[in-house]
Amino acid sequence: MKKKLLSLALACGLVFSLAACGGTGDTTQTPAGGNSESPAPAASESPAGTTTEYEPATVRVAYMPNLGSAGSLFVGIEQGYFEEVGLTVEVFEFQGGPAEIAAMASGDIDISQIGHGAHSLCIQGQAKIFQMDHTTSLSDVVVGNKAKGIETVEDLKGKTVAVSSGTSSEIILEQALARAGMTMDDINTVEMTVDGMTTAMISGQIDACASWSPNTVTLQNALGDNYVNLGTNTDFLDSAIFPSSYICTPEYAEANHDILVRFAQALDKAHDWRAEHPEEMAKLLAAKLDAPEETMLAAVNEADWYTIVEVCGDMDAIKTVYETQQGIFLDNGTITEQVPVEDYVLFDVMQEAYEAYSAAK
Repeated sequence: MKKKLLSLALACGLVFSLAACGGTGDTTQTPAGGNSESPAPAASESPAGTTTEYEPATVRVAYMPNLGSAGSLFVGIEQGYFEEVGLTVEVFEFQGGPAEIAAMASGDIDISQIGHGAHSLCIQGQAKIFQMDHTTSLSDVVVGNKAKGIETVEDLKGKTVAVSSGTSSEIILEQALARAGMTMDDINTVEMTVDGMTTAMISGQIDACASWSPNTVTLQNALGDNYVNLGTNTDFLDSAIFPSSYICTPEYAEANHDILVRFAQALDKAHDWRAEHPEEMAKLLAAKLDAPEETMLAAVNEADWYTIVEVCGDMDAIKTVYETQQGIFLDNGTITEQVPVEDYVLFDVMQEAYEAYSAAK
């Protein structure tokens, strides 16, 4: 799978960088700006023996309970990477990117990790991307129930299919339908969270759903021989890429450039650890999210953990990923006009973070 993903990246015109890119604090709530009072700055020692001092700050971070969304975040917390750059991270669980963005807009959250679908809201100006988390997700699946007479995408016609609009759930469903010459008008959609559709599928209330792991792992175990995969990200790697990213509001970005650089720097380090220890990451997430360890381990290949490590210092490569992604939204009508990637991606933050991490190694 790694070779296939790297081939895709090369086909998209990515020029890989040869240089690898790359605890828990108090729980006092802070203003949306993310700064917290502290009597002394944090310090991090560089290999040359010099010390970088950081003004302590607290950031409230939204995540979704799966490896692709929460992996680097909890690795960074557990390994002390955020602490090294003077950041205390408070975590908050959400079920989808649009809800995270709404929470940021209301000032309840500072930073969010989003999947592919919610990037369209960034393109529309609702948020800024300041760090890529991984270059493509492999976790999204359109799941059908054979007991409902479904064995192919074409069998979904007239069936009840659960979807979570505005997320990668909607995107993967649209792509699977389009490849079969169908549209959303050919099916009966019902709006649900991925947790809700898991319960509804198992109880037989719906015929199919567009979900992501580890919920798809749960469905496969529960449905057994009646589980049918009708389409997943890997089916579209010849024409699409599905990145995940860390984002914030434009206002937060303007007021907290230094915090974003430090946060992205810690993520660069977490990405390196994650790529080398995917099983350990799965076990960590199982404990942190109170999820079955075997379910998390079964979902360990739900994203490409490697390519971001290889391209993180190459802003041209990262730009190509986001341009390719924007093409998907243009093709399916989610957005109607092309937008310069620089309008919503903070390449300066990514570059500064990469340089800081490289210098500290």
